[in-house]
Amino acid sequence: MTSVPVTIGRRPAAVAAHVAGEPRELVDGFGRVHRDLRISLTDKCSLRCTYCMPAEGVEWLAKSSILSTDDMVRIAHIAADWGITTIRLTGGEPLLRPDVVDIVRRIAAIEGANGPMQVAMTTNGIRLPELMEPLAAAGLHRLNISLDTVRPDRFHELTRRNKFDAVAEGIRAAQKSGLRPLKINAVAMRGVNDDELVDLVEFALEHDAQMRFIEQMPLDAGHTWDRQTMVTQEEILATLRSRFRLTPVPGRGGAPAELWTIDDTPHTVGVIASVTAPFCGACDRLRLTADGQLRNCLFSLGEYDLMPILRAGGGDDELAEMLRLCIANKLPGHGINDPSFLQPDRGMNAIGG
Repeated sequence: MTSVPVTIGRRPAAVAAHVAGEPRELVDGFGRVHRDLRISLTDKCSLRCTYCMPAEGVEWLAKSSILSTDDMVRIAHIAADWGITTIRLTGGEPLLRPDVVDIVRRIAAIEGANGPMQVAMTTNGIRLPELMEPLAAAGLHRLNISLDTVRPDRFHELTRRNKFDAVAEGIRAAQKSGLRPLKINAVAMRGVNDDELVDLVEFALEHDAQMRFIEQMPLDAGHTWDRQTMVTQEEILATLRSRFRLTPVPGRGGAPAELWTIDDTPHTVGVIASVTAPFCGACDRLRLTADGQLRNCLFSLGEYDLMPILRAGGGDDELAEMLRLCIANKLPGHGINDPSFLQPDRGMNAIGG
């Protein structure tokens, strides 16, 4: 992974100056306005999912390289000034961060150029029974919980941890919290859980949640992704239609998931088809890793390092300049389907969801 060299204090030529009086926006060279910032709180995780991390020998980020809470909140304030309206907290597993409730509280209190900041989170749910009420009280708005199987034995095999009951309890805590929409994410994998797609939807319905299936992407730490083992959106929908009547929901906008209503009810199911039906043309997201690297795409091979500015006592204008440079250099798409595509060095746990 490469860091893009930037001279601190010098305006990058690729970024036009902001004109006083105009609304501040993070707009790339293709006219996409960015509203969503995903901040990884940690690269550590309490599970070892086979498609994401090796069983042992994971090299964690050094504690000294992790952004402080003050740094994260400062960057969130700057992002809000430049039109970001939603911050999603990710990991690794964000609930492993000891001060996660304080982070939610401080970010939820931000009033940006477009109103109050919306705070979302993606989690494996294991710590939700003890943290759900404090998180909701702190201002958390939405939750995505990862669950790839409803079979405890398969969960153990897939995650290398015997934690199915803990995740299920976390989902029940989220259901009781009243935070909506509540979403459950599953990576669809051939020969692993593709026989459970209907079961997963029914599980989500029982917990008043929206089931979302994700095409497996080349983001595994071992770089073993194989397109032939990926379950496509077309296959997912064909399986679901054997049990449910699905009707497309219009007005997707910049959302990663296409939605379908289930049996003419208000309940929906979603599919994130990053490989077979890319939605790059409407992407409005950028990412901040736990060690202070800005990424303008999940699959980017370059990063924009905020740490030198933070450690040198740089000003907010310099950090904002990096945000704008990162977005100005965003490519039109991720290029997964291009023969020259190269998988990022970092695994998903180090990038942030």
